[in-house]
Amino acid sequence: MALREIVQIGEPVLRKKSKKVEQIDNKIIQLLDDMADTMYNADGVGLAAPQVGILKRIVVIDIGDGLIELINPEIIETSGEQIDDEGCLSVVGESGAVRRPYYVKVRAFDRQGRLFEMEGEELLARAFCHEIDHLDGVLFVDKIGK
Repeated sequence: MALREIVQIGEPVLRKKSKKVEQIDNKIIQLLDDMADTMYNADGVGLAAPQVGILKRIVVIDIGDGLIELINPEIIETSGEQIDDEGCLSVVGESGAVRRPYYVKVRAFDRQGRLFEMEGEELLARAFCHEIDHLDGVLFVDKIGK
């Protein structure tokens, strides 16, 4: 179990655009494992690589149904609307209502380099959007009340 430090709001890395993963090697696999350990240790439901100081397009999510790993994720379809409170492991002690799609379909690579698509509604859709926003330097606090 390797825990990484979770970067907090105010650190410049959280506002930068992450780079695409060009090759899934042992370093990327280790990062995925470390991110999952870090997320679980912090009682989070999602974590993006910039939150541990790494500008790579990598996300881990677990809303209680098992670990989801997304490499180079992209949102390819959305529908509906939901508004609910969000928090963030990089913005401790703050939460707020954020408008997100009710349904989201993402396309990404898994740790074996296989392309896949996954759909989510409600909390999973929210988690997809929240974590993928991190890859573009966007935080939930930027969207509160908008």
